[in-house]
Order: sequence, then C-alpha cells, then structure tokens
Amino acid sequence: MPIDAIVFDKDGTLFDFANTWGTFGRTMLLRVAENDSDRAAELGRIIGFDLETETYSPDSVVIAGTVEEIADALLPHVDGMPRDALIELMNAEAAAAPQAQAVPLGPFLDALKQAGLKLGVATNDSEHPALQHLESVGVKDHFDFIAGYDSGHGFKPGPGQLLAFAAHIGVQPDRIAMVGDSLHDLQAGRAAGMTTIGVLTGLAKADVLAPMADVVLPDIGHIPAWLADN
Repeated sequence: MPIDAIVFDKDGTLFDFANTWGTFGRTMLLRVAENDSDRAAELGRIIGFDLETETYSPDSVVIAGTVEEIADALLPHVDGMPRDALIELMNAEAAAAPQAQAVPLGPFLDALKQAGLKLGVATNDSEHPALQHLESVGVKDHFDFIAGYDSGHGFKPGPGQLLAFAAHIGVQPDRIAMVGDSLHDLQAGRAAGMTTIGVLTGLAKADVLAPMADVVLPDIGHIPAWLADN
C-alpha cells in the first residue's frame, strides 16, 4: 500500500533523545529539589535518571510518558509542591530545552513535502512545549497537524492522536506511516492500522522495537530510501 502521509513522534525521533533530554533532566530535578544535588539524585532514581551521567534507564517514565505521568511518579517524594505547580515547572523546563535534531530537519522535511506527503507530529509531550521545540529549529510550519497528549486526542499507546491526524488530512490510516523510537509509538501505530517505522535515535534497541515495527531504521533520514523500495 502506498504511503501518502507520515506522522512522527517528537522526542527520540525528530530529535535525538539522549542529546536533548539529559540536560533537561538535571536542571528540572535540581529545580524541584531546590538545588540540593543529593535530593535531586534521589528523585532522579525514582524516574530512571542518573543525575551524574545525565542518562536515562531504558524503562524510565520520561522516555514515553506524559508530563502528568512523570509528575505522578515524583509527587509522593516532593514535599510542599502541588501537582499543578510541578507540571508547570516541568513544562517550562521542557519548553526551554535545546533540541538536538536527529538529522537536519529542514531539508529532510522539505524533501518529504516536495514528494507530496502530508506530515504530522504526535507526541506524549504537552502541546505547548512541542510547538516551541519545532519552532526553535524552524520546522513547525512543515507539519499539517501537531498534537500533544493534552490536545484532546488522548496519548500513546492509544491511537487517538494518529486517527485525528488521519481525519484532519483526509487520508486512510492504512496509507499512513507512524514513525517512533518507543514501543508506545509503534503500538499506537498498529492500533491505528498504520505502517510502523521504528528508529534508533531514542533509547530502545532494535530487538525491542522489531516485534511492533514493519521496519527498524537507524534514524529518520533513512525513510525516503525505504519508501522508494516499498
């Protein structure tokens, strides 16, 4: 079946996860811990983040979770900070995080648009930081549809964001590819009836993604060649 549209995950897919979110994890936790590094390290362990190395464990809630899920993991261990305030703090830190592009996104997305493909983003990040991240590298306007977990379509691994993208652009799901770096992304794609493409610019290894992926590629830059061959 020809592919007429592609919907991308954001973190770990359009942007390299480790090179983008390590610094965020450290600065966010230090803010929550009021610059107490020992306390920040303890909070990091709760969400699968090593403060010293600025790295995440493969099962970290940060990788595919929503900001609310991260807040709920931290909240029992944070005194005196309401849930809404914690979410607001994390969203502010996330929005300011410098983004490391998985490939040069401008030329990559230009080529896909010139090939006639409709493009979307479906992320478990909040919509506002997602828009800021895409704008920060000058590619927000390349996308026909951008949804965060709080945009009203649910969040991955549910298929709501992906089906909303399909409806928005008027393309049947079986003619759309979902691209992501986590099982949540690929499970959402399968649930929506889309082709699923795994990429290795997140933390999940190929053998983890393979059962849910029609193909696993090193990064999104390999997608045009794969589409040409299929």
